[in-house]
Amino acid sequence: MPTTLADWLAHAEKAHAVSMELTRDKVNFTLERVRAVKDRMGLRFDCPVISVAGTNGKGSTCAMLDSMVRAAGYKVGLFSKPHLVHFEERCRVNGEMVSGESLTEHFARVEAARGDTVLSYFEFTFLAIVSRLIAESPDLVILEVGLGGRLDAVNIFDADVAVITSIDLDHVEYLGPDRESIGREKAGILRAGRPAIVADPLPPDSVVAVAESLGADLWLVGRDFNQAGDRQQWSWSGRGRRYHSLAYPALRGANQLLNAAGAIAALEALRDRLPLTAQAVRLGLATVDLPGRFQIVPGQPTMVLDVAHNPQSVSALALNLDQMGFFPRTRAVFGAMHDKDLAGVLARIAPLVDGWYLSDLPLARAAKAKDLAAMVRGLTPAPQWVSTHPNPPDALYAALLASDPADRIVVFGSFYTVGGVLEKGLPRLSAPHQA
Repeated sequence: MPTTLADWLAHAEKAHAVSMELTRDKVNFTLERVRAVKDRMGLRFDCPVISVAGTNGKGSTCAMLDSMVRAAGYKVGLFSKPHLVHFEERCRVNGEMVSGESLTEHFARVEAARGDTVLSYFEFTFLAIVSRLIAESPDLVILEVGLGGRLDAVNIFDADVAVITSIDLDHVEYLGPDRESIGREKAGILRAGRPAIVADPLPPDSVVAVAESLGADLWLVGRDFNQAGDRQQWSWSGRGRRYHSLAYPALRGANQLLNAAGAIAALEALRDRLPLTAQAVRLGLATVDLPGRFQIVPGQPTMVLDVAHNPQSVSALALNLDQMGFFPRTRAVFGAMHDKDLAGVLARIAPLVDGWYLSDLPLARAAKAKDLAAMVRGLTPAPQWVSTHPNPPDALYAALLASDPADRIVVFGSFYTVGGVLEKGLPRLSAPHQA
């Protein structure tokens, strides 16, 4: 039996890998296997559960929920994925990631319960994290859905409140070719008679149709809750309750107000079981922290970290960069998976980027830096500099050497790109003045 977290992760990946070739159309790609192991382990939460699905904004919404509820004095368990640097980031209790040592006994529980049942890496690790969270006896558990919703392992639990953030094209080979198909998959986390918070201002019709067919308590932004604001503050209104004079969320970005509005709506739907004061809402939003989401790192040059990796999220990143002010040059450190809409991603941000520093990533499904370079050289306008590198730290170092202190470097794309430059801690850049 493995004894360390690293050993258990290697065991889960090697012995229980279920290939993503098992698409939703094949009989093996179901929740029956992971649900059976969950039942053998007797896993159940004795507290409210909020599940959060969507294409973009899931991580930010979960972080805001977590921060507001903790500000009210409650104990919160949070499952999120993927991680940036350490696996333990996926399991947080009261805002702190748990220790690797504390997870090992829960991996052993999964191994003992599964018998001959084959589990994917995600299913295996998710069950271990759930077991760990249950052991903490939290007042609220927040579960971030990974791929889709209907067939995601998180969906073996019936959420008391389901949140669906913005929906766009991503993982089309598994979820479908358009927003309607993808929305139908995301809506798989909804439950009959329970609140369904939809924070996308233009949700696919399929999401509304699934909610109505189930008899879910559907909350639509613009109908059941709203937000409005000026340069200094904003307000939220919902079913019989309002919050005035709210500070903007500490997470930067044009879309964070929509994420915050959806998070508040989810907590309002749980008010009878988990009441929050207006002060807790204000404090939670003002102090929320989530690395890698339009994270601006002070230094010379300025550095921006963002895990944007699909056209919608990169469009938001480009808007945020454009609103930052003047920088003589912007250099991009970029790496991504080859199955993403890379042409759409690059086109959204190309007008803002003067130089590209493209990185290989340590995954088989990652796009090769040389292939990214070929795409980048065909962009309009043509970039001034294009180079390839074996890893994100090397790419960042090359960008730094070429930069003046007044320039800007944006590191974006896969979690592995941003996580790669954070692996040894938050970089503090200090560029020499160029001749």
